[in-house]
Amino acid sequence: MSGEDSTRLARALIAFREAEGISERELARRTWLSEATIRTFERGRGDLPTPTVARSFEELLGWAPGSIKTVPSEAMGREASADSAMDLE
Repeated sequence: MSGEDSTRLARALIAFREAEGISERELARRTWLSEATIRTFERGRGDLPTPTVARSFEELLGWAPGSIKTVPSEAMGREASADSAMDLE
């Protein structure tokens, strides 16, 4: 994820949580993602999200589908999903 894309997503997620007054746990519940995934992207240090993770964030934030860049499809085979990898933390 480019630095600009990463920062944009991180700020949006943090602003959403603050506006809603919710925790990382509640945001994870609403998006069906792990808390580790939420933390990774809120800190702006995540790689490009998988399409599934990106769609969850787009739906939550009210962004148009495809507005978050995703990992190329050929990379999907070697990295099952950003969420499942984060669950191991």
